[in-house]
Amino acid sequence: MEMQIKAFQKKVWDFYKKNKRKLPWRETKDPYRIWVSEIMLQQTQVDRVIPKYNAFLKKFPTIEKLASAKQSDVLLLWSGLGYNRRALLLKRAAETVVRDHKGKIPKEVTELEKLPGIGPYTARAIATFSYNQPHAFIETNIRSVFIREFFPKSKNVSDTKLFPLIEKTLDAKNAREWGYALMDYGSYLKKEFGNPNTKSKQYTKQSKFTGSDRQIRGAIIKTILTEKNITKKKLYQLLSRYEEKRINAQLQALTEEGFVVCKGEKVAVLENRK
Repeated sequence: MEMQIKAFQKKVWDFYKKNKRKLPWRETKDPYRIWVSEIMLQQTQVDRVIPKYNAFLKKFPTIEKLASAKQSDVLLLWSGLGYNRRALLLKRAAETVVRDHKGKIPKEVTELEKLPGIGPYTARAIATFSYNQPHAFIETNIRSVFIREFFPKSKNVSDTKLFPLIEKTLDAKNAREWGYALMDYGSYLKKEFGNPNTKSKQYTKQSKFTGSDRQIRGAIIKTILTEKNITKKKLYQLLSRYEEKRINAQLQALTEEGFVVCKGEKVAVLENRK
């Protein structure tokens, strides 16, 4: 196994040296900027993220700027990325860091995981890419690499089988670059040979977006941000392609989650909570 691991490491490093991707969040070690990129990259393709990432950091260049921003401004810039809840949690986490950590993003994984919207993967990615800490973590490209290289003929490969291999192959001195190398190699494998993740036990096909509750939620947020001071009646008219009861269901969910506020017949984006 040791020889196999060494050969694997060489293969990945060799590929990376020749095919390293130039991405804006790789040109910094600022944990705030890396954190923003990690949240944006969740379930969103790199090409779509790059312009949004640049625009977001131009508007909110520091964590303090994001923490003090209007929620509507954050959501407006996020528009087009989807999964607006990520933006809401990112802002709430920024508020927490400014309030409880004097604006300094924690280095410890356990502390990062306490922040809104940061789970085990994101915490380890931030620690690795910001602070060069050697942490094992799994995302779609890394999963693709280990399935193809170590389980090429298997099906229903669980992450519990992959994790020990990810830990054994870590480069303790160059954790940051090793993480990038794995991601670039995984991205290449998916484009060149099809998605190895279909052999993963964790694999699920993304549900259809058109006509989904997710599309309705996004349409509600976008309409409220664009129209301002909109009434429910006007909202129903502008979103008449959807059933009124479905709009109401998502409007209620968005209200409960802290996205919007309903005052009588008027609907608006909920601004910063006191």
